[in-house]
Amino acid sequence: MTEQAKIIELEDAVIRFSGDSGDGMQLVGNIFSNLSAVFGNEISTFPDYPAEIRAPQGSLSGVSGFQVRLGSRAIFTSGDKADVLIAMNPAALKVNAGFLKKNSIVIINSDSFQEADLKKAEFATANPFEELGLNSLFVQVVSAPIDTLVKESLADSGLDNKARLRSKNMFALGLTCWLLNRPLEYAFEMLKNKFKKKEQILHANIKVLTDGYNYGHNVHASVSTFRVEAASLEKGLYTDVQGNRATALGLIAAAEKAGLELFLGSYPITPATEILQELSARKELGVKAVQAEDEIAGICSAIGASFAGNLAATSTSGPGLALKSEAIGLAVMAELPLVVIDVQRGGPSTGLPTKTEQSDLLQALYGRNGESPAVVMAATSPSNCFDAAYMASKIALEHLTPVILLTDGFLANGSSAWKLPDLEAYPEINPPYVSPEMKGRWKSYLRDEETSVRYWAIPGTEGFAHRLGGLEKDFTTSAISTDPANHQRMVEARQSKIDKIAVPYLKLTGHIYAELLVTGWGGTYGHLYSAVHQLVSEGKEISLAHFSYINPLPSNTFSVFSHFKKIVVCELNNGQFATYLRSKAPEFNIVQYNKIQGQPFTVNELVEHFTKLLEEK
Repeated sequence: MTEQAKIIELEDAVIRFSGDSGDGMQLVGNIFSNLSAVFGNEISTFPDYPAEIRAPQGSLSGVSGFQVRLGSRAIFTSGDKADVLIAMNPAALKVNAGFLKKNSIVIINSDSFQEADLKKAEFATANPFEELGLNSLFVQVVSAPIDTLVKESLADSGLDNKARLRSKNMFALGLTCWLLNRPLEYAFEMLKNKFKKKEQILHANIKVLTDGYNYGHNVHASVSTFRVEAASLEKGLYTDVQGNRATALGLIAAAEKAGLELFLGSYPITPATEILQELSARKELGVKAVQAEDEIAGICSAIGASFAGNLAATSTSGPGLALKSEAIGLAVMAELPLVVIDVQRGGPSTGLPTKTEQSDLLQALYGRNGESPAVVMAATSPSNCFDAAYMASKIALEHLTPVILLTDGFLANGSSAWKLPDLEAYPEINPPYVSPEMKGRWKSYLRDEETSVRYWAIPGTEGFAHRLGGLEKDFTTSAISTDPANHQRMVEARQSKIDKIAVPYLKLTGHIYAELLVTGWGGTYGHLYSAVHQLVSEGKEISLAHFSYINPLPSNTFSVFSHFKKIVVCELNNGQFATYLRSKAPEFNIVQYNKIQGQPFTVNELVEHFTKLLEEK
């Protein structure tokens, strides 16, 4: 036996699992991510689903991917290019060839690289690696007949061939765990939890996983293996959390802090459905989740729950936000607390329902009839979805307003290591309830003079019977009014209430004064931060100001802008935030950098663009 190839120590590594949508790449990607989180690595993941529900098997449009980056230090993105690619068929290799680093390792299922498979992936020759320009000097290839090995592994399992092959993703996972020096014990526990009611399937998956790991030892001379040490993290209990789950938990935490019951009225829509699923499973925490017959019914049930005194929320994506617009206007007019979560996806219409985009910002800001102001916020990472949902709930309850929280497919489906929070450390939530002293003089639109927020009377509170609705009310009497001057006064009062909300100051990363300020919002944070951090370390005059609060903007926004000669706004749309900022402050030199491909930015493309801007006179 030849000497084993060396173990390469890395600060971080990027692994991409890829195959047909039925190959189980999302499952093994999630298991590997959890393994790495338990091992103590920082992680960031990016599931990349095909846009078609069931594309033809082996086709380019049917490729499903899951990318995970694990590190021994803080990481903020799922990585630009892969150190390891698991390609279960030729289409997966072709789609991902451009995302490979030099000297990366490619694991292929050679049983699926036959002539018919190559034809489906639109290869013109019998040598896909040569055709793609991936020679042996660029990539290291581990070719394993995974189908054959899995069938042999489970020959005595009692399963038929079709059932046996469903476990081939576990063989790939085992081989990957060997390659990255990951222990299998935790994977066994995860499989036991998933298949606890299917003992035969459980044993099959564990056996194939182990055989895949052992296969790596048997071919260990052909490639180097990697080791990424555990990160030095702040002490605490950590888990791997997806953005949608973190959003749901943030709502639960806010309801607990406010002493209210949580109600979600929603309708399933990709990629927001998991929020509804997560909250539906939390009845033991007093959560009431209703799957309504459509988007309109979902938000209207939430408005009713808000009127009744609940922390009320509704979740959706861009098309659903459009359908909810009239009801959001009702919540604005009635001045009721409501959290609207929009998990953005590629559009318009059905568009790219499984791909990420930031294309709903202007709809969130202005997509309602009349003067209908609402708070707009954006989460910045999968784990930050918890804090963003908590703060959205706090603002909604304390200012009696709808709050639209924007996440996106990248955040919702992605995951990151998350330290379980201490709820005691989170700010109090104090809704502006009516007080007994108000009896006899209270009207439903009586306002606090300092905040312009009306007082909240929960139905059933003695002495505070009232009605709310969609018709304009008199500022003083709260009765229905069509008086022109009163309408202007009420419109200004509703806007003033939003303008007076105090949100955290805008923070700078990098130089206080520099040639170039990079700005963005929401889920682009990790990529923008990484690019700016790299250029700052190279001595470049550049800074980052990233926005989580969009309406209202932080009060120091334009003071920060005044320190910079040029401002570049980076977003995954055609320039919506840039348009918004120009409308607020046309005096600044704002340029755009936009990407609308259903994919997040890469750090490398950002670094190249920022470098060009810095070199321009």
